[in-house]
Amino acid sequence: MNIPSLRDKVSPDEWAVRVDLAACYRLVARYGWEDLVFTHITARVPGAEDQFLINPYGMFFDEITASSLVKIDTQGNKIEESPFPVNPAGFVIHSAIHAARHDARCVLHTHTLNGVAVSTQRAGLLPISQHSISVLTSLGYHDFEGPALRDDEKPRLVADLGDKTSLILRNHGLLTVGETVAEAFVAMYYLETSCAIQVRAQSGGGELIPVPKEIIETAYAQVMAASSPRGSRGSLIWPGLLRRLDRLDPSYRT
Repeated sequence: MNIPSLRDKVSPDEWAVRVDLAACYRLVARYGWEDLVFTHITARVPGAEDQFLINPYGMFFDEITASSLVKIDTQGNKIEESPFPVNPAGFVIHSAIHAARHDARCVLHTHTLNGVAVSTQRAGLLPISQHSISVLTSLGYHDFEGPALRDDEKPRLVADLGDKTSLILRNHGLLTVGETVAEAFVAMYYLETSCAIQVRAQSGGGELIPVPKEIIETAYAQVMAASSPRGSRGSLIWPGLLRRLDRLDPSYRT
């Protein structure tokens, strides 16, 4: 698919976010987290609080490039010419969170098998793995109200997320937010991996060993200090993920 480059038509800051967001879509595909074309990752346009970047509707995540991302407003309507359609209904969840959380510059939503499986469990994510420790300290839950396409659900969704990083949408899927695309992706990695570990542990049929609450509270600080020497896990991990993508297929940068 021949897509004209927007690199010289947008600001350097916007282009950098476009590259990161396109990379995030490619990584979601490579990690097997996509659901055909029916989830979204959005990022706020730098310097424009009411403008966002979203995937072109109908394009698979491993096809997305920095230039194919569509710029939309708070209602999910295109605000610049693009040959690609958007799905305004799919922006409902994202618009609610972007509007309520200035720090949520990136919102990542998935319908993975592991995530949906755990979202159907009344107890939610269990404290049974080291991975889950970094999730449970900032995790909320939102009850299922249907496909999350109605505006009247937004206040409840925002309230359930609160100031947390991760949200399990019951009977639906997973969601993470971050001040950067990198932080949202890494948060989703730990949330998704925690769910995968839980499903596998439960399938073994044996008694599970929960991590005591007092250990979770102290271990989280230790884990973050050890894994985030530069201030955030995203800044530590993201450059390596981009190098991996560049070795495999650097076309996301176009």
